[in-house]
Amino acid sequence: MNPLPAILMVDDNPTNLYLLKAMLDHTGVELVRAGSGAEALRQTLQRDFALILMDVQMPGMDGFETARLIRQRERSSRTPIIFVTAHSPDGAMLLKGYQAGAVDYLFKPIDTMVLRSKVEVFVALYRNAELRAEAAAMEAANRQLEQDLLTQAELA
Repeated sequence: MNPLPAILMVDDNPTNLYLLKAMLDHTGVELVRAGSGAEALRQTLQRDFALILMDVQMPGMDGFETARLIRQRERSSRTPIIFVTAHSPDGAMLLKGYQAGAVDYLFKPIDTMVLRSKVEVFVALYRNAELRAEAAAMEAANRQLEQDLLTQAELA
């Protein structure tokens, strides 16, 4: 199991990335920054994330398009994405985000306690999934060992 789960923060505005980092410092997670949708895609190719916090409005590839592309790749298809936006919640925008793969939205100004609470939940889910995967791998190794021992006993 990785010692620190990672969160990918995606925003074309460096100030917003700095603010997210300041809110999430000392939460026991590794914070990875991406300044564009393309950079976010590169990051998701290189590693797994417990959560992605993504700005909706970015030049070039917006958050919706980036989320759809992240969802197309098997390895990142289940990574939770929370859209971060300053726009007021309108039904069409919310629906578009959920259809693109968002699990939630955060609206600016962001309440630090709400952000941290959401991060804690998704990090806990990520850690539980890692533990289940490790347990399944150990169980498979034990079955193989038992089979090998039976085979050796039959040959003896």
